[in-house]
Amino acid sequence: MNKLKTLFLLLPVCLFGCMINMTDKTVPNYYYLNPYKNLDTIGRTVLVELANDSDFPHISADVTKALFHELQKKQIFGLTVVRQNAPEWQSLRLDMNKYTLEQLSAIRKTLKCDAVLKGTVTGFKPFPHMAIGIRIELRDLTDGQLLWALEQIWDTTDKTTKQRLEKYYKHHLLPGSAVLEEKLGTVSSLKFIKFVAYETSETLQFKR
Repeated sequence: MNKLKTLFLLLPVCLFGCMINMTDKTVPNYYYLNPYKNLDTIGRTVLVELANDSDFPHISADVTKALFHELQKKQIFGLTVVRQNAPEWQSLRLDMNKYTLEQLSAIRKTLKCDAVLKGTVTGFKPFPHMAIGIRIELRDLTDGQLLWALEQIWDTTDKTTKQRLEKYYKHHLLPGSAVLEEKLGTVSSLKFIKFVAYETSETLQFKR
């Protein structure tokens, strides 16, 4: 039985459902949303500070902060952040990629939450060719099922990404500031990360 539990948690994303291909270019094209779970049934969620595979030490903290802000605005579930320097990080081994059901239960009881949101900044390039890669997943701690996942690279040299970036600033800022902010989005890492966090959060939605 324990082997079956572990294998269940190791199943790839494609076995839980289909990746969603969106025609609206305002959000990333591909992400996963569990078709058998309703996000509105999830209670408190812990956002684990993202791991960092880039050459920029502080980028994961910046991305985590931006994601926390954008996900809070969605008001889907309560959200708490666990930083890498928190005692829970080491005691619960939150840096692991896979967990048994027993380990998930321990996380649930210790952090008093129903789901855990964790991931990795897979890469980052600063101006003038700004780009960032993120891999993130939301997992139900009661049964280990994957609720939501996204893996994406945003590259400002890509025409489609640049168009989405410009559209974002035109629709989310005060009149008169759009032109300046559009340019800042391609030169300021924090502005760019804010855009990336927004697009990421937009793929997290209720089933209708």
